[in-house]
Amino acid sequence: MSKSIKKYFVLFILFVFPIVIYLFFASGKNNFALLPVLTKGVDDVHQWKTLSGGPVQFQDRITVLGFWGEDLSDKKGEALNLNQKIYKRFYQFKDFQFVMVVQEGQETQVEELKQELKSGVGTDLVKWRFIFGSADRIASLFKSLKTPLQLSAEKSLPYVFIIDKERNLRGRDDDEDDGTLFGFNAQFVAEINNKMVDDIKVILAEYRRAWKKYNKNTP
Repeated sequence: MSKSIKKYFVLFILFVFPIVIYLFFASGKNNFALLPVLTKGVDDVHQWKTLSGGPVQFQDRITVLGFWGEDLSDKKGEALNLNQKIYKRFYQFKDFQFVMVVQEGQETQVEELKQELKSGVGTDLVKWRFIFGSADRIASLFKSLKTPLQLSAEKSLPYVFIIDKERNLRGRDDDEDDGTLFGFNAQFVAEINNKMVDDIKVILAEYRRAWKKYNKNTP
């Protein structure tokens, strides 16, 4: 080996190799992290009226929760963003679901929106679930999230939230833009792609690790 080659090899070991190792471990940080709990014990919805007539609940489910209120006419864009970027990617995971909160009397609007989603991407919408309640009931459920966000007069907002199997609101407590990130604005594809996808990956990995550990320790 020539002196020049030895020189560059030594420089690589001293300066480049440590950076490569650091980037490797830094890129894997979220694979072993837990998504912070921001609010414990969000109200459950197992007694709410549903579109299908079947029960819907947060307990023992990983839920993407949204509030669409009394008018769905401006929700198509948000629905398509979520369906394409989140639902289509994760709906086959066991116990994963979307739950959208809608005011009573909007069943026809929901059916029409579902048809548009089906024709748009052709995805099985079996885990898109819709629940219906009064304005007061919707406000009470939203209040249980304990976020600084506010519902509109129509009991709607563009943000969606991650609820874990223990009915806890999950999010970020060290977000580079917002500090504490309670929910994700479904109007912005970049926010869904850059943040929400990662956070759902984290919480799914968390439960997958817990399941493997439980089965490993089960006699």
